[in-house]
Amino acid sequence: MKKTFNTLVFLLLALSLGACSTLQRLPAVPKADLPKAHPVNLNSVRYLTSSEEGLQQMVLDLLDAQKTVGSPRRESIPSFLSISGGGDKGAFGAGLLNGWTEHGDRPNFVLVTGVSTGALIAPFAFLGSAYDEELKKVYTESSPKDIFVARGVYSALFKDSYADTTPLYNLISKYITPEFLSKVAYEYQTKRRWLLIGTTNIDSGVPVIWNMGKIASFQSSEALELFRKILLASASIPGAFPPIMLDMELNGKRYQEMHVDGGTSAQVFLYPSSLKKLAQEQGYKSINNAQAYIIRNARLETDWSDTERRVIPIVTRSISNLIQTQGQGDLLKIYETTQRDKVGYNLAFIGSDFTVPHLGEFEPEFMSALFNYGFERGKAGYPWGHQPPGFENALEKDVEIHSEKVIVKINPEILLVKDVKKRKKPQQPPVKELPK
Repeated sequence: MKKTFNTLVFLLLALSLGACSTLQRLPAVPKADLPKAHPVNLNSVRYLTSSEEGLQQMVLDLLDAQKTVGSPRRESIPSFLSISGGGDKGAFGAGLLNGWTEHGDRPNFVLVTGVSTGALIAPFAFLGSAYDEELKKVYTESSPKDIFVARGVYSALFKDSYADTTPLYNLISKYITPEFLSKVAYEYQTKRRWLLIGTTNIDSGVPVIWNMGKIASFQSSEALELFRKILLASASIPGAFPPIMLDMELNGKRYQEMHVDGGTSAQVFLYPSSLKKLAQEQGYKSINNAQAYIIRNARLETDWSDTERRVIPIVTRSISNLIQTQGQGDLLKIYETTQRDKVGYNLAFIGSDFTVPHLGEFEPEFMSALFNYGFERGKAGYPWGHQPPGFENALEKDVEIHSEKVIVKINPEILLVKDVKKRKKPQQPPVKELPK
């Protein structure tokens, strides 16, 4: 009893001291004024898609882009790429993109989106295969010391995170240079290709989508700094990594927003589900033969674990399951959007045939093995899934899903269900075959 009492006293004392030493910050942007606030000297570079104003700003940018480059040619096939979170499992997506280049049919994506580790991959994927080698280095030559520096247990009480991510910021800055920014700006301004990164405004609890091409177009030191900070913010796991404070401006006054991992809002995203309809109502001309490619840097099934009966293992396991479930929901949301908008749905993920044990975060051996796994499948021609988990044949049953033995083909005459004779109509709209 005395030991328990002493422990409680210590915890209360620690919490009291923590309250006295709260880290300082500028006031958060008031909730009602969120759509009006903008980064200092950088206006209209983001979309608060949970609000009508945010969606409308996105539509206006789409209409402006169409005035510049016109409607897509009917013979062209616009391709979108969405890259999910997953921590060091982003090595899978990096390897897949490299292998896809080797296969010879990797598209020049008109839209690339990224969240968390996907946000770190997305800029390289956006600029194309010329940056494959840099992408490979990030995910095969990095180690924990290149990502964070542990602060210690007491940092959870006195600081804003367990670790310091200055090493990760330095790694981002090594590649995101003024020259890199200029290339992103060129693609956005002349070809109207979009690079979107997701973060979460933890003050308001809303997702924020950043138009990185628009930010790059400012070609200023503030733009370069914001570009880097957004990538870092999107990968900043709350509690483990510190939040990123972004200086904001509203009616001549300064505020700060606290941004964290975009994965706390969505593990992966394509575009707002109501965007196409809203844009078409205002004169946007679109075509229906686009293809969306989604790279899920995770397994579709939940890993089995003999969980210890202790607080930390139970909480850790629960959070892991929550993230897994959220990711499945996000894949389903994208699927519903693509089916309504007549966009092809193509899903890649880490299969159960990858068996290298995950012994620690950002371990080079694990990341290199996963990179090679993704590379080989991309090089061979990845067998993209055309439905999210939970749909018939969407989730692999064994390792044959990654071999030539399994060929998934969907058309109005073929239903991928076991009891074909009992079902007269498909449960979901058919997906067109990808053009060869």
